[in-house]
Amino acid sequence: MFINGIVTLLTALKPVTVQAHCDTAEGPAVKDGRKALETGNINYALKWIPADAEAEMRDVFEKALKVRTLGAGAAELADRLFLETMVRIHRMGEGVGFTGIQPVGTQIDPVVNAADEAIALGSDADLLPMVRQERRAELDKRFQGALAIKDFDVDDVAAARRYIAAYVSFFKYAEGEDHEHHGHEGHAHEH
Repeated sequence: MFINGIVTLLTALKPVTVQAHCDTAEGPAVKDGRKALETGNINYALKWIPADAEAEMRDVFEKALKVRTLGAGAAELADRLFLETMVRIHRMGEGVGFTGIQPVGTQIDPVVNAADEAIALGSDADLLPMVRQERRAELDKRFQGALAIKDFDVDDVAAARRYIAAYVSFFKYAEGEDHEHHGHEGHAHEH
């Protein structure tokens, strides 16, 4: 019994590498959710969720903003509920289950990190060598497509969702998935 407990503890402490990073505490979706809470502008979060879930997200956001004023503990709880709801809805739109927001320090697949860096720097030169030769042209095409629409007005939620759809398509292809991406409207993406 004691040995099983030690093995369980060690397994729990072992770092897990994840591919998708939208559900990590340091990932782009959670960062945008926090920005929405800090600024009071839900549009930072809405781009991550399908349009048909917008009413639920707005309701949770409005309640979270009210509860946040009740003190530090209440704010922490409200923020957590809002962020978990946002990521859950996003993951459901991808057809993937939600297992909670992964903690700070969660190891991310190196290809995902390189894809993030490519978007940030505006160059996929360091990412391309990480994928098979026969995938590079399509990956670069998806990268260029996402990059071309990256700079959108935060209050243009439709444009923001188009960017997220292109962004997710780029990431999924970088990770080795071949399916065509249909965007938030089709709910056929995973990131």
